[in-house]
Amino acid sequence: MLDITHIPGLATRTSFSQEVLKEGELFFICGPEGEVCHEYNAGLGLYCRDTRYLSCLEMGLTEGNLLFLSSSIKDSHFAQFELTNPALDRGNHVIPASTIHIRTLRVLDNALFQRLRLINFNPMPVMITLQFTLGADFRDIFEVRGFIRKQKGEIFTPVSTREGVLFGYRGRDDLCRYTSVSFSPYPDSVEVNEEKNLATARFSLTLPPGRKVYLYMQVKPFIGNKPDPASTGGSGTVAAGFSRAVRKTSSLYEKWKEQCTQFKSDNVFLSNMLRRNVTDLCALCTRYPDLGTIVQAGIPWYAAPFGRDALITSWQALIVNPDIARDSLYFLARLQGKEDNPWRDEEPGKILHELRRGELAACGEIPHTPYYGSVDATPWFIILLSETYRWTGNKQLVLDLAPNLFAAVEWCRKYGDRDGDGFIEYAVRSPAGLTNQGWKDSWDGVIDPRGSLPTGPIALVEVQAYYYLALKRAAEMGRVLGKNDWACELEQEALVLQRKFLEAFWMEDEEYLAFALDGDKKQVKTIVSNPGHCLFTGILPEELAVTVARRLLASDMYSGWGIRTMSKSMGPYNPMSYHNGSVWPHDNAIIAYGLRCYRQFDLLEKVVSGLFEAAMSFPYHRLPEVFCGFTRRRDGGPVHYPTACDPQAWAVGTMPLLIRTMLGISCWGNEVRVSAPQLPPWVQEIQICNLATGCGTVDLEFTRKQGKAYCGVLRATGNTRVIIEN
Repeated sequence: MLDITHIPGLATRTSFSQEVLKEGELFFICGPEGEVCHEYNAGLGLYCRDTRYLSCLEMGLTEGNLLFLSSSIKDSHFAQFELTNPALDRGNHVIPASTIHIRTLRVLDNALFQRLRLINFNPMPVMITLQFTLGADFRDIFEVRGFIRKQKGEIFTPVSTREGVLFGYRGRDDLCRYTSVSFSPYPDSVEVNEEKNLATARFSLTLPPGRKVYLYMQVKPFIGNKPDPASTGGSGTVAAGFSRAVRKTSSLYEKWKEQCTQFKSDNVFLSNMLRRNVTDLCALCTRYPDLGTIVQAGIPWYAAPFGRDALITSWQALIVNPDIARDSLYFLARLQGKEDNPWRDEEPGKILHELRRGELAACGEIPHTPYYGSVDATPWFIILLSETYRWTGNKQLVLDLAPNLFAAVEWCRKYGDRDGDGFIEYAVRSPAGLTNQGWKDSWDGVIDPRGSLPTGPIALVEVQAYYYLALKRAAEMGRVLGKNDWACELEQEALVLQRKFLEAFWMEDEEYLAFALDGDKKQVKTIVSNPGHCLFTGILPEELAVTVARRLLASDMYSGWGIRTMSKSMGPYNPMSYHNGSVWPHDNAIIAYGLRCYRQFDLLEKVVSGLFEAAMSFPYHRLPEVFCGFTRRRDGGPVHYPTACDPQAWAVGTMPLLIRTMLGISCWGNEVRVSAPQLPPWVQEIQICNLATGCGTVDLEFTRKQGKAYCGVLRATGNTRVIIEN
């Protein structure tokens, strides 16, 4: 069985420090210096629709490399790089190092736009030859990740044009793809290297003292017909395109921030984290023609619609903007499973796992058109629909998606429960599908304490808890729809499931829940973080829930930065693995939400503080998808995971959910409830402004005095009612 989602061996020197830009279906990743190196580009480059359209972008002088000074990303959409010159020996004189400043600005708007501003700080004019080496390999992102193809398409020889260069490729899907690179002013020369499929554009520039000189570049993907010169951008249109893209994206992000909740805190680092989370969500929300908008899972490997990821992220981000949840629900409903298709692991009523639109999907080399191998996306669809209805009071949403709700419940009952025992199990049917189909979906993501892989079908512990909550929430929405008898049936099924769950999954000897049941209904007794997801669903009685909560924060599970995915005492434990000992921020956030449900405030503060302090060690104080589970030491930060997505959607949603959890905020239509708010010692006050609920908004202020948190209402609109329970 081929697992094509998590292929090992991709650790790279650029994994920990890279700059990311994203707009729509286009995203660009480069190293911290701003380059995509031809010899060692790993996953860097410009991508569109799962295809890499630029695999090399190197900039330098004919005399040598430029010197890197710094780089930054503003509001998740605008990149800036600062560079300078090395010492340049001109025979009769030397141009000193660091006397020419080059500022590179980049922005995306259906193309990659770049502006170079050069300033000569020498007292005399300086002549330099600046060169750009460019390449386009048109590899599907699955190839970049390690997928081996038996046959490939045809790479066209790069063509030198007046304004730059044109790269081309005809895929095995008989679709042509092109990358047009245009400059303003035009290059003095363009040299093509057919053997390496590269092109080098050179510019002879005279830099007068103290004056600014500008150089523009546009890299634009084309799918289908070969672009004509008018569409690739001439000298004037490239410069104008950059200015237009800056204005457009800046306006888009400002509008987005106005529509979202604003977070203000006396802790500047927390304020900056939350501000970055808001703009990252804007970047990840992507519109697809004929399907709508959905939050993509993460960059670079998961810049696509993922059912589970979109649903969990939308739930986390309800406090930021409930429109994310509404849009994602409609999107996933449109692609809900309709037939029994083993190749795609599709079944009627099932929510998709992953949708791809690159060459491999079009050729049928992978089943992602879409692929449905996710056991938990369907119950999560029901949960999010209910949560969004509760938060917004939008009954029309429930009416519109009622057929999808009924189909999702029927999938859980009929197809999810493969053997009729009341539990939801999974087993891969597609020869190119995922062996494991829970959130730990790597090849060894489900494993026993000795390191053996259990035989399926597998019933995961957290999936049964999701199912329990989904049944209860479906019953709640059933009554809204006037389906009272159906609602009563579901409530009875939930009670039966709860009883059977406790009997089948509780391990008396460990005083903890089993990881899963294998194909023989035997417990997989590995101590992992998954049982922590059961807390927020209510499936556990309070005594057992508190026991599980305490176990999760024991020293073998809690690293000091976060809860590990697996206990250190287990045989397969590896703090550098993807799922067997690492720390996942979203995993911790879901557990933290459950800790509040049982008022385990001391444990909750421990989880929140650990993750906040971990975030301080990552670029832009942004939590990555995953980091290593090594025990925290007095000096040093958390250890980076080499191929973590960053930004990644449910990591981006982690801090907003943690803030909501700490403050005890929930919404029921026009009613906002604040229950027993908590603030850790490193936050004395925080304001939650423009919080959308029902038909209005509310501004709340939380302050910490003498170790206790208090809430006050600053403003409310649209008949919003605030209930505070301390």
